[in-house]
Amino acid sequence: MATDMQKLIGTSEEDDEEEMDMDVKEEDDDDDDENGEKHNATPVMVGVGGMASSSSNDQFQQHHQQMQEQVGTPGGGNRRCRPLEEKERTKLRERHRRAITARILAGLRRHGNYNLRVRADINDVIAALAREAGWVVLPDGTTFPSRSQGPRPVGGTSAAVTSSSSHTVPQQTPPASLRGVTSGYQSTVEYNAGQMKGIYMPSSSPYDLSSTTQSQTPPMVGDGREQTESHPLIGGSMNTIDDKQIVDLPQKLPERDFAGTSYVPVYVMLPLGVINMKCELVDPDGLLKQLRVLKSVNIDGVMVDCWWGIVEAHAPQEYNWSGYKKLFQMVREVKLRLQVVMSFHECGGNVGDDVCIPLPHWVAEIGRSNPDIFFTDKEGRRNPECLSWGIDKDRVLRGRTAVEVYFDYMRSFRAEFDEFFEDGIISMIEVGLGPCGELRYPSCPVKHGWRYPGIGELQCYDRYLLKSLRKAAEARGHSSWARGPDNAGSYNSRPHETGFFCDGGDYDGYYGRFFLNWYSQIVVDHCDRVLSLAKLAFDRTHVAAKLPGIYWWYKTVSHAAELTAGFYNSCNRDGYAAIAAMLKKHGAALNFSCAEIQTLGQHEDFAEALADPQGLVWQVLNAAWDACVPITSENALPCHDRIGYNKILDNAKPMDDPDGKHFLSFTYLRLSPLLMESHNFMEFERFVKRMHGEAVLDLPGIVG
Repeated sequence: MATDMQKLIGTSEEDDEEEMDMDVKEEDDDDDDENGEKHNATPVMVGVGGMASSSSNDQFQQHHQQMQEQVGTPGGGNRRCRPLEEKERTKLRERHRRAITARILAGLRRHGNYNLRVRADINDVIAALAREAGWVVLPDGTTFPSRSQGPRPVGGTSAAVTSSSSHTVPQQTPPASLRGVTSGYQSTVEYNAGQMKGIYMPSSSPYDLSSTTQSQTPPMVGDGREQTESHPLIGGSMNTIDDKQIVDLPQKLPERDFAGTSYVPVYVMLPLGVINMKCELVDPDGLLKQLRVLKSVNIDGVMVDCWWGIVEAHAPQEYNWSGYKKLFQMVREVKLRLQVVMSFHECGGNVGDDVCIPLPHWVAEIGRSNPDIFFTDKEGRRNPECLSWGIDKDRVLRGRTAVEVYFDYMRSFRAEFDEFFEDGIISMIEVGLGPCGELRYPSCPVKHGWRYPGIGELQCYDRYLLKSLRKAAEARGHSSWARGPDNAGSYNSRPHETGFFCDGGDYDGYYGRFFLNWYSQIVVDHCDRVLSLAKLAFDRTHVAAKLPGIYWWYKTVSHAAELTAGFYNSCNRDGYAAIAAMLKKHGAALNFSCAEIQTLGQHEDFAEALADPQGLVWQVLNAAWDACVPITSENALPCHDRIGYNKILDNAKPMDDPDGKHFLSFTYLRLSPLLMESHNFMEFERFVKRMHGEAVLDLPGIVG
């Protein structure tokens, strides 16, 4: 019988009545079983030749049944015929408990932004609370503190204790399980020595339990009955049936051997606050030590943001590069290379931001008198994270257009650091094109209440973009289409909750197709304008544009989250081919994030989001490679485990690709004290070697 807590949510009143009836029936069955045992123990009259006398036996059974009905076992008959009043009281108690739990879950969803499934139970609540506290909760319920991972781990990991220390180490635990059969063993030592069919047992490594831990495991003895027991050594479960142990093991897949593969340079993103608001280098001595440690594992260079809000903070065309000069000189002394981001957005308010760097003061002053220079949602809320693309060609920034402001900034940087370009120290310039430096609308701002996996909101309601929409509608001959959709939901809506993005919704109607074509073309046009000027400023230097990984709701028909971000990538369209063609036109590279995120992890944590990061990654990579556009990449979330690194490697160097395609470079996000911890740094060093095509000695197996 299921426990009370398991029945708290997700059953109807009819189900409640059925469950109450089942309770009574189970008790009846128990009594019947007891009586059956007594019947079986009764001597049977045997006739001539050893045959049972059926007539005598039937008479005996009838007589015995009559005696049971007349006398009954103590409490037996009364317990089977429970009074109706007691049944009703039990039902009321159940309904009362379920109502309380339903209100608790509703409050957590509504006010705490907990993503609890519809039929959630107490286990889901406890897991959500543990994850919020920074703990790792695996699908099988295994829970442990997260010291070597970010706030939200990606992919499955389990904890193992090494023989040299007591800290937990992330261990690969792929979701698939492998089933093998062994004969019964008296101890785990004999079990490990046994030959298990269908189970690959790798040699010992720092990620396996020590022999000391193994020897302390209590013995397990099969007695012919079915048992289920957790096995601390292998992290799975063990069923014992008829002296045979059926072992459920997390499948530890062999890793690919990348020795001799293409060399992919690895860069490390420096902390966001490495330069302060006065354009001064923060903690140069500590940074120099960290750079030398990074150099010791043969990374190729570092990436740094050059913030518009710091360099041109106080007046137009008054640039202060002093802190960046000291930083670049330090990088050159350590013999590393530089990737530099032209960051035309503010820092702060988004996931991972630990400093606040606003847009230049003089831009904020203009925004106070003319807030339409910022992106605006349908409720009229402004987002000062970056400038609206509607002013790319409007002279509203003290006599300059937004594109001219960006170009002047890039030309100043190129002139100021000419020697670093000539010496090849600066290897790439990434041009910021929107919020977080990414080519997208700010459709999912945390400051406006968005939480994953909301679809976000359209950001086309400033007067400059509305003017562009009106011109497009008039050119199409439908002036009534000069508006945004009024049924597109809010930031945290789901596609099926809206009339625009649901299956068969307005997004695929005549007006919807017109609007989304215009909305997504604004993205391409903005990138085209800025990159054309970037190529002028940084001639003979690699230029890159960054695309985000909007992978939630990817498995739906509309791809609503991508649509609000500006990528017209519904199920019957390729929303990234036009961007790839534009990048090819300017000889620019594509920087795409979320290379380490796995679909399974997203499905386990947020099954209702219908996310598919792996599907999105391959769509974007193939769109770029088909257009002969070089690809760089970076991780979207903190990554310190081998599972995430292996996923990056698989994307960076596709197996069995006949053309030998691979990433132009990879940037690790980011330098932090967590990365510098010994066990994390050892794993990172191993990753760098494999990206460089070097051999590593601790591969448990080789594939490809």
